[in-house]
Amino acid sequence: MTNPLFKGAIPALVTPFSGGAVDEDAFVALVERQIAGGVHGLVPVGTTGETATLSHDEHRRVVELCVKTAAGRVPVIAGAGSNSTAEAIELVHFAKTVGADAALVVSPYYNRPSQEGIYQHYKAINDAVQLPVLIYNVPSRTGSDVSTETIARLAKLPNMAGVKDATGDLARISLMRLECPEDFVLLTGDDPSALGYMAHGGHGCISVSCNVVPEAFASFMNACMAGDWPGALYQQDRMIRLHKALFLDASPAPTKFALAHLGLCDEEVRLPVTPCAEAVKPAVLAAMREAGAEASLPNRAASR
Repeated sequence: MTNPLFKGAIPALVTPFSGGAVDEDAFVALVERQIAGGVHGLVPVGTTGETATLSHDEHRRVVELCVKTAAGRVPVIAGAGSNSTAEAIELVHFAKTVGADAALVVSPYYNRPSQEGIYQHYKAINDAVQLPVLIYNVPSRTGSDVSTETIARLAKLPNMAGVKDATGDLARISLMRLECPEDFVLLTGDDPSALGYMAHGGHGCISVSCNVVPEAFASFMNACMAGDWPGALYQQDRMIRLHKALFLDASPAPTKFALAHLGLCDEEVRLPVTPCAEAVKPAVLAAMREAGAEASLPNRAASR
């Protein structure tokens, strides 16, 4: 594959809130900041976007707003997963209706289906909606793993375009690359191991840290895609503590704290996630400075 549509630095966007509601102005500004920073795509309403606590109307609005704001400048991969196959189909269909370029569909959580059940879940989506789908495999959250064999089987379906692999298992990408068609997109969802994933033949990363440092993360991915491994390693070393710090408390609370510190949105999250713990904040700020974010700036959120 020489130039996949879905590649490089792709932020898993936060959904900013203010007074309990989605802050649409802040969301638009965050999208514009990411595009200006050189990212290669956008993922609204993924895990980092707190999709589990959004109403269906809010979910649809955020997707629509992301597509409208991006205006074709970068691909939009809309979060559209559910542990109900029928509901996932509805969300994928909506993503297609409003012009998203693809859907990111998490494997069914809580139900813990068999590999055959996982396959049939995605096949039903494949058959129902003509839109590229990225399989999102994150066993730490779903309670079940999409095996390499199942991914290879799914990769033969026409609308299964790729995978977001958040297992952190670097051996898996080589196996998937050998088992899947050449045009099957291989994205990691694990920032700390993204350098290794790219070295193993990956195409990009759906990133949490990219929310905070889009320029640095885009530079990192550009270096990886160009085979500039010393340059990529330099950026990896700058960002590795940020990758870790953003998960020292329940995500996306530390990420929203970082963005609030930069004056870009409020810290507000929705229960059961609580605001970033005070004990975690110094580590986040230190990591931001190391990664090149403007972490020395005062909190300007109140004056937005």
